[in-house]
Amino acid sequence: MSDVPFIDFEGRWVLLTGASSGIGRAIAVELARRGARVLLTGRNQEQLQTTQSQLPANMSRVVVQDVRQTSALSGLVRDHARDHGRIHGLCYCSGIVETRPLASFQADGFRDMVDVNVTAALELAKAVSRRDVMTETDGALLFITSIYGTVGMPGQMAYSATKGALQSAARSLAIELARRGIRVNTLSPGVVHTPMTAKAFELLSKEQIREIESSHPLGPGEPEDVARAAAFLLAPQSRWITGTDLVIDGGYTAR
Repeated sequence: MSDVPFIDFEGRWVLLTGASSGIGRAIAVELARRGARVLLTGRNQEQLQTTQSQLPANMSRVVVQDVRQTSALSGLVRDHARDHGRIHGLCYCSGIVETRPLASFQADGFRDMVDVNVTAALELAKAVSRRDVMTETDGALLFITSIYGTVGMPGQMAYSATKGALQSAARSLAIELARRGIRVNTLSPGVVHTPMTAKAFELLSKEQIREIESSHPLGPGEPEDVARAAAFLLAPQSRWITGTDLVIDGGYTAR
């Protein structure tokens, strides 16, 4: 029996967005624990450095970058590949959410969500999958979406639209990039205890929060629950998994 770990990145680089806190930070820790070198990106340098301090030495780089500045993304990944080595995978964990019922829908807020949740994700996928950037074999793209991309939730119309769009785009990309051996998947969490979730809950009553949490048979998740699943989907050993959406929601959608 082999003693080689099932999930082992063997020093391959993974570009991780949204690495400043919450799920992104947990994914960074899990990837490094599994032997990946992680390119940590986000908007807050101090928080990125806090994430980096939790990783083994020489296993990461920090690049401060707002993903909405899409014109800079191609140069970021191309420079990294040239100076530090090709990129094995992209884990897109950036996202914004705004809870609004239809009566208070605002086009500007929706456009902001589209820019971050969809447009920047596809721009980065385009940049990372370049032949002079991505590793020649076993490349992987993973988008962190949400169960709200497939199920309804009051007040989440706009957010659900962006997450559903990304899930659909990923399925098409999986077919398009299969000829190069690049896998494309999405991971859809339910309610997870993160700073973004806490901010969204500020707009809800205690009764509404209890209802949301109780709708998950196993209770709300923790960032580490999502991180382990992300590492699995990104790992080179998961070479036959593409075009899938892995739901990790404590049983929410099984009801």
